Amino acid sequence: MVLVAGTKIVASQEQVSCKLGSDAAILNLKNGTYYGLDPVGARVWNLLQQPRTLAELRDILIAEYDVDPAQLESDIRDLLSQLADNELVEISRSARQ
Repeated sequence: MVLVAGTKIVASQEQVSCKLGSDAAILNLKNGTYYGLDPVGARVWNLLQQPRTLAELRDILIAEYDVDPAQLESDIRDLLSQLADNELVEISRSARQ
């Protein structure tokens, strides 16, 4: 899966999730599997409750966390790939690509 700045990502309709303190728990309704996210992953998950581009996610998180932008983008890509592999997010291309 190739993620570019304009790639749109949103939480799947086939899941339910809740906050657990600063973490998050997600249940995939298709396969009945639970997933857990740490506080930063939970923040990303919260942002994905509405469609966002990869660039939007990156820009929001850079403003919120003291992190190297290149490392942040790499980590976001890894997380989004894992979420997509587990059918927890829907990914689509922007029309401007």
